[in-house]
Amino acid sequence: MSKSPVPMFLPAPGEGKRGEDGHMGYLLRQAAHAYRQRAETALADLDLTPPQFTVLTMLAAYPGLSGADLARLALLTPQTIAVIVGNLDRAGLITREPHPVHGRILAISLTAPGRAVLAKARSRMQTLDDSLLAGLDADHETVVRRWLVTVALPTET
Repeated sequence: MSKSPVPMFLPAPGEGKRGEDGHMGYLLRQAAHAYRQRAETALADLDLTPPQFTVLTMLAAYPGLSGADLARLALLTPQTIAVIVGNLDRAGLITREPHPVHGRILAISLTAPGRAVLAKARSRMQTLDDSLLAGLDADHETVVRRWLVTVALPTET
């Protein structure tokens, strides 16, 4: 019985199945992983993680969200949101107050320090996004954005 050959090297991003011939799902995951690493580096000295940045961004766009709403919008589990919200609260970046109609629900909003940290983080993330779009004209950017949105839409079964 012969053994399968073991590759002598691992392909770098862009090579072999990590390149244009790779499966689309893998290529999306590879790109998301690279983006996450770059985002972690960009936000590190602000003591902010990419998921925390996402939560702050969603709260800036939609103030007064509940933890459950944040979990859905940020694509995170309720347990993860609970940890993130607790950390952001301890850092003074958010406030939690009883919802005006549903008293058991806590409405979460940004504080002034939260808005200031988010402004710094947005600037860095915009630089990162600009690097993603380098070499694309406006029409191609629109196509990529539409495609990404379409990929994320629920499928009919």
